[in-house]
Amino acid sequence: MTEAFVPVVLAGGAGTRLWPLSRERYPKQFQRLVGERTMLQHTLARLDRLNHAAPVIVCNHDHRFVVAEQCRQQDVAVGAIILEPAPRNTAPALALAALRVLREGDATLLALPADHHIGDVDAFRAAVERALPFAEAGRIVAFGIVPSRPETGYGHIRAGAALGREGVAEVGAFVEKPSFDAAQRYVAAGDHYWNSGMFMAKASVYLDELRKFRPAIHDACAEAIRGESPDLDFQRPDDAFLGSPADSIDYAVMEKTDRAVVVPVDMGWSDVGSWGALAEVLGAEADANGNTIAGDVLAVGTRNSHLAGHDRLIAAVGLDDAVVVETADAVLVAAKERVQDVREVVARLRREDRSEHREHTTVYRPWGSAETFKVGEGFLVKRISVSPGESLSLQMHHHRAEHWVVIRGKAEVQRGDETFLLAADESTYIPAGVRHRLANPGPDPLDIIEVQVGSLLSEDDIVRFDDRYGRR
Repeated sequence: MTEAFVPVVLAGGAGTRLWPLSRERYPKQFQRLVGERTMLQHTLARLDRLNHAAPVIVCNHDHRFVVAEQCRQQDVAVGAIILEPAPRNTAPALALAALRVLREGDATLLALPADHHIGDVDAFRAAVERALPFAEAGRIVAFGIVPSRPETGYGHIRAGAALGREGVAEVGAFVEKPSFDAAQRYVAAGDHYWNSGMFMAKASVYLDELRKFRPAIHDACAEAIRGESPDLDFQRPDDAFLGSPADSIDYAVMEKTDRAVVVPVDMGWSDVGSWGALAEVLGAEADANGNTIAGDVLAVGTRNSHLAGHDRLIAAVGLDDAVVVETADAVLVAAKERVQDVREVVARLRREDRSEHREHTTVYRPWGSAETFKVGEGFLVKRISVSPGESLSLQMHHHRAEHWVVIRGKAEVQRGDETFLLAADESTYIPAGVRHRLANPGPDPLDIIEVQVGSLLSEDDIVRFDDRYGRR
């Protein structure tokens, strides 16, 4: 049996084209878009039955507890969760993982985006097995998707000289997203594949090529890993990483190296890069009118549309080739042919300094979650859910008071110098300026309604004195 490879799951993407479901603080890789698992969990599950070591996950600092919790739910023991100090695209992210893995030996790495869909998992596993001997021999393997149609939204890989059976070949060239006419020619020729963004190479080989072609990326990442420090169960590279240019694996290495090999695979792949792409993935579940539907939806005279409701009823009348996605604080209505332009909506939200691109009304914390119901002049109402055995930080607010009502479970409240228990239908008051902590000492979930009253109702008015999760 070949030596175990190390999966490197790249989980730092923002998924802006799947807004309003995908947000900066909770992007698409952590969402349940297809089936009962999240995209990250699907990525980890595909590795079953392959001879691999513990995965390494590279993610954003803000997502660290979400990643850890989703791995725990999946019962996956990770080798490391590396926290990028800032987004720098996939080439630096893979470099961090390669440098860290290289400390223990020169293992083969399988780089996997965390937010892709693969319908035929057996075909994926077979492609990995075909790629392994080439990677272990010092090549850098790209996985090329056999095209099912002319496609202008993906980069392509042109195959060069054949290297054996099953279509494995030298990479002739990486091709930018083509025109429709060019894409038609590629399909007819049969020697062009979609670039999946999945790669396999030995750690030393990738780093050697990165040092050769993009030394600024290599050197910044090497310094960052030398200065890394543990943070609870995470690894935090030094801020020297901020000196790395941002670049993809494709541009930084694959388009320049002479070690590139392409392994073709037909595995029902999609990058789920837009609402149209998700509707295509869900096509098998379409109704008699070609609609893909999630949530509470009534469709009347509507065809070939994707309709997803999460908090309220959607009633769609007379739509054709449309996308309607509803969340608690935003609704997207778009023509399917224009769904790539959703990123322009996100850009405008950023420019206008709004919050709808950053996070949902429900936010996830290491202790549980908080859902905001209503914000008004001088008040805010939210539901706080605390997992069994967890607690919020010991904290204080200068500009707001809080009223807590327990609706489920048992709460342990520390307020100033006193500590007491509250059961369901009991309440308490936390004045401004008083240190306090909320904890769940029981075996069942704790839910409370919190009403904040004051002049500053954001997290800017949290002063933490003690936090088991290392937050400041």
